[in-house]
Amino acid sequence: MSHDPSLTSALDEETARAELYGVISELFYFPWRPELLAQLRLAPTEAPEAGGFLEEPWRQLVGVARAMDDASIQNEYDTLFGGVGKPAVYLYGSHYLSGFLHEKPLAQLRQDLAALGLTRDDATMFDTEDHVSYVMEVMRFLVAGDDVSVSNLTQQARFFATHVQTWLPALCDAVQAHPAARFYAVLAAFTRAFVGVESQGFDLMA
Repeated sequence: MSHDPSLTSALDEETARAELYGVISELFYFPWRPELLAQLRLAPTEAPEAGGFLEEPWRQLVGVARAMDDASIQNEYDTLFGGVGKPAVYLYGSHYLSGFLHEKPLAQLRQDLAALGLTRDDATMFDTEDHVSYVMEVMRFLVAGDDVSVSNLTQQARFFATHVQTWLPALCDAVQAHPAARFYAVLAAFTRAFVGVESQGFDLMA
């Protein structure tokens, strides 16, 4: 069987995209696995090709993970996103799209998820579907899933334009503006850069 370098490159790129969606998803959701932070601290910071748009944001993320221990990152998470009542920073799309939780954006998201055959597992996900981690995990599935009738570029572009691009930059702004944000400020910067790259890629499809 002949080897097609262009096909291999495309598959590698899709795997990398799916993995980045997964990493962002888990880091914005607690409890994350300590193993993930350990892997992040050991991750290479040099891109295969110098000058990549994500190279510096990724280097910054790996650097701040190496500079902070797990307990400090957990405390920062609690300060920003935890607590009883109103958090310092909301992680829910409805808040940024409508100013309120559990509003029309969440209903629309649930409708679109149902059309994709996806539902929230109440046993493992205690937050609503518009939590940033859930949305990122849906994108990971749409990139890496086995069912090509669902996991394809058309579905990715549609979901991304409606449920990611519309509010993720505002979340990143809110995180980076908080004075207590250190690890999560860098994660927000990386997320913004990644969303920007994805936006450009989907724009090229139009």
